[in-house]
Amino acid sequence: MRVNFTVNGRPQQADDVWEGESLLYVLRERLGLPGSKNACEQGECGSCTVRLDGLPVCACLVAAGQAEGREVDTVEGLAPDGELSPVQQAFADAGAVQCGFCTPGLIVAADELIRRNPGPSDADIREALSGNLCRCTGYEAILDAVRLAAARTGEAAARAGETGGRAGEAGGR
Repeated sequence: MRVNFTVNGRPQQADDVWEGESLLYVLRERLGLPGSKNACEQGECGSCTVRLDGLPVCACLVAAGQAEGREVDTVEGLAPDGELSPVQQAFADAGAVQCGFCTPGLIVAADELIRRNPGPSDADIREALSGNLCRCTGYEAILDAVRLAAARTGEAAARAGETGGRAGEAGGR
């Protein structure tokens, strides 16, 4: 079968997809997007987390055919111009990257959380990341990274609001 869908904002097509082929396999092996990791293949670890129509899912559990006509965002899509997204930068700055295997899924889940809730509590962060396992960091650096990303995102939004407000004031004079 042929699957037509949008990946990271770009129309994509995968040909000769068999019924049981996972979205994860198509992303990694057919489209050359290795960011989402193949670890447990059971939806238990979160290493393959992507957004499907804006919602985080384990790509290993989604049949590729289910992506027909839908939008998929991967960790690669968070940095389309090669510059790290605020969440990616915060993970690097907070030392939340160890072996890196769980990192893409954690980043996608954290990015989704901050999009929904720009000022998450620790409980919100823990809930949002509860489907992602890390065997290296002990999680504290990961929590620090999400807190840092949320704070930076909030500061950037405040600056943009101030700039927009000033521009509006100047235009009204």
